[in-house]
Amino acid sequence: MSINTVSTTSFPGQRPGTSGLRKKVSVFQQAHYLENFVQSVFDTLGDCAGKTLVLGGDGRFHNRAAVQTILRMAAAHGFAKVLVGQGGILSTPAVSCVIRKHGALGGIVLSASHNPGGPDGDFGIKYNIANGGPAPESVTEAIYQRTEAITQYRISDAADIDLQKAGATRIEAMDVEVIDSVADYAELMQKLFDFDAIRKLIAGGFRLCFDGMHAVSGPYAKAILEGQLGAPAGSVINAVPLEDFGGHHPDPNPVNAAQLIAIMAADDAPDFGAASDGDGDRNMILGRKFDVTPSDSLAVLAAHATLAPGYRAGLKGIARSMPTSQAADRVAQALGIPAFETPTGWKFFGNLLDAGKATLCGEESYGTGSDHIREKDGLWAVLFWLNLLAATGKSVEALVSEHWARFGRNYYSRHDYEGVDTHAANELMASLRIKLATMAGQDLGHYVVDFADDFSYTDPVDGSVAQQQGVRIVMTNGSRIVFRLSGTGTEGATLRVYLERYEADPEFHHLPTQQALYPLILIAEQVAGIADWTGRAHPTVTT
Repeated sequence: MSINTVSTTSFPGQRPGTSGLRKKVSVFQQAHYLENFVQSVFDTLGDCAGKTLVLGGDGRFHNRAAVQTILRMAAAHGFAKVLVGQGGILSTPAVSCVIRKHGALGGIVLSASHNPGGPDGDFGIKYNIANGGPAPESVTEAIYQRTEAITQYRISDAADIDLQKAGATRIEAMDVEVIDSVADYAELMQKLFDFDAIRKLIAGGFRLCFDGMHAVSGPYAKAILEGQLGAPAGSVINAVPLEDFGGHHPDPNPVNAAQLIAIMAADDAPDFGAASDGDGDRNMILGRKFDVTPSDSLAVLAAHATLAPGYRAGLKGIARSMPTSQAADRVAQALGIPAFETPTGWKFFGNLLDAGKATLCGEESYGTGSDHIREKDGLWAVLFWLNLLAATGKSVEALVSEHWARFGRNYYSRHDYEGVDTHAANELMASLRIKLATMAGQDLGHYVVDFADDFSYTDPVDGSVAQQQGVRIVMTNGSRIVFRLSGTGTEGATLRVYLERYEADPEFHHLPTQQALYPLILIAEQVAGIADWTGRAHPTVTT
């Protein structure tokens, strides 16, 4: 074996987005493309002698090839050890868990999350720091600047290692340990939740269905739900990770998890349904013929958190992304704890969690988590719900309905316009920003505007500022419309429109969501001119 220095030239556009660098597989397959980015990460980290790196991904197409390349480059950079998931697989929550447990310098996650996979699909890479969370903007910007100036990278010419066999090997002077992908994560879950109570619930005839969506969480769910908690074989469906996710979109929402939705809508439906996404950090929760919105899920978990062993001491605070509904804020107020509103992106929760200011956090995009790691965590949320169901003896629908009766219901929906021309999407947002200064006090039919702004955030821990994080139009009764462009796609732009209406009267808590929000939907079109700018009469996906 020897270490080679390879000359290269920079590629444009290697700036990490909200969740790392995401491009089409064909882009990552270009000669030197992945290597340039990885070398830029390592150059930003500096001397890594004696340090440990964690490495794994969601098993999508190109995952295994990328793992082998990164191992050879890590050896060339002087890492003492790399912990890599068996088969090259580690869920994003598991990466965070392993980093924290083993005191690693950080970790590289290979995933494009909920984006499609396969040879014609998407691929992604991101760096997580020593707390287990996504690198902050100061680090990702330094990585990007390095990608612009890179002229060479270093890599060992060692042969590929066997990723299927757990155990230790070496590349150059670096130890490589192929670890059980599930073990450390499962151990942590047992500390947080009452596994005995959940076992008794399942043994008593409680039925569940977990959809792994042929993504990374399947092995975790099989090992924990079926293996440790006793759910019957077959309770976890689509459990085997596939490089193309079985040709499906691994996004746990009512559109893409249609099979699970149909199962839970049947007359003989299980008591509980759930799904996770490509890299295992998102979750969808279902009752029998009943959907739980991510915003309501966060609020219900917060209201009942002390029923789970890991949270019996109570919550220090609750954090949510700005577009996420304000349902959790009402719980925080009742508990007498802080409620934080951050920009979209899990990295913004990291400082709050590290500083002990928040315990639970969540985003409307099916992401929920806590201070046990520094990523959102799909299976954690599922286990939390099972713990609540076991402790209360109530159904999913009963828990949510009782929550609405106590706190009121925040009707909530997100309308996505995917693959929009990037220039048109930017012009739409620019035209909205021009209107902001004159919107306060406007009568929009059913609503009067209280204020309108472009959300900015000052981090209460380090004082950093994030601007232009989404246009908000807030009505005098608290209803809201939020517009923002997503940073997680790889083609065109995705316009997201978030709609929220608060209803205190239980008599009106069971309206169809889109019906309850219809006046706000009309106002959103009226104010933004969505159809004119995008050429779309309807959203691509409604959740």
